[in-house]
Amino acid sequence: MVSEGRAQTSRSGVRQGPRSRPPVFAALDLGTNNCRLLMAVQNADGSLRVVDGFSRIVRLGEGLAHTGRLSEGAMSRAYQALHACAQRIEARAPIAVGCVATQACRAASNGQIFLQRIETDLGLKFDVISPEDEARLSVLGCASLLEPRTDHAMIVDIGGGSTEMSWVEPAAVLGASLDPPILSWGSCPLGVVTLAEDEAEPESGDKTGWYEGVVSRLADVIASVGDAHHLRAAFAEGRGDIIGTSGTVTSLAGVFLELPRYTRSRVDGMWFDVADCRATIARLLAQTREERAANGCIGPDRADLVVMGGAIIDAVLRVWPAKRIRVADRGLREGVLMRLMAAHAKSNP
Repeated sequence: MVSEGRAQTSRSGVRQGPRSRPPVFAALDLGTNNCRLLMAVQNADGSLRVVDGFSRIVRLGEGLAHTGRLSEGAMSRAYQALHACAQRIEARAPIAVGCVATQACRAASNGQIFLQRIETDLGLKFDVISPEDEARLSVLGCASLLEPRTDHAMIVDIGGGSTEMSWVEPAAVLGASLDPPILSWGSCPLGVVTLAEDEAEPESGDKTGWYEGVVSRLADVIASVGDAHHLRAAFAEGRGDIIGTSGTVTSLAGVFLELPRYTRSRVDGMWFDVADCRATIARLLAQTREERAANGCIGPDRADLVVMGGAIIDAVLRVWPAKRIRVADRGLREGVLMRLMAAHAKSNP
């Protein structure tokens, strides 16, 4: 990873283009479920303008909870996706590339061996970041969606192998720079991939009863995450916002909007009523996996995961009641990009 204060050029070196062409930066996130690349330039007002992106579900953490290792099949899928990312990075020649790996590579006994192979073969050097770094980068990437007049906010990042939760004061975050103050944060080993392996969804029968049981068990775990119990009253009274940054929340929002195919501009930043969110989960729960797979906002790779993600967000809402969620199709990668751009500006005043 190219982290704050430690710059690294891409394999193609520094791009020497016309002065009118702003430099491109790249952030690559290898998670338990997804491999996602984002390349962007910085506008004059400090905002990001995306110039290229890539996302592929690789399920790197498949079977990890039971074996403690990344499987050959999972590594093969991730390698192919990372090869595609390396080609895109080569074509754009960004001046700096930040690569981060999260829960799967943190937990796997062969995670570092796999990443060393990626560096040798593809020239992509990854940093395995801690859960706290992951939470902080997500807060940084979602900062522009915070409402400054709200007393508190909670950012929920549902991943493939873990869920990170961070509590902040929006005004303090918006007034900070690259190290946003966090009141409390916590991580729990609940992710859509690991949950799908542990809680097999029934194909028929009392699916609602099964779902309620899963949510109840998840809520017990989530209630112990973080040290922010004194803030619950603020959320119950409507003085706290929840921001959901994950494929789960964005997919549910796209399904609710009945989009024929996922459209980031329609989803990112929207306010999602909790009642509508739960109704969307219930609708998907009643469907077969084939019916979910046919939905343009879900697809076959998420068909068996979207309800599991829904159970996690439902459990979060039972512990931290709110009337609506703000949907964020942004987060960790944007946080990485912001740090890259700041490091570049510092070294090139």
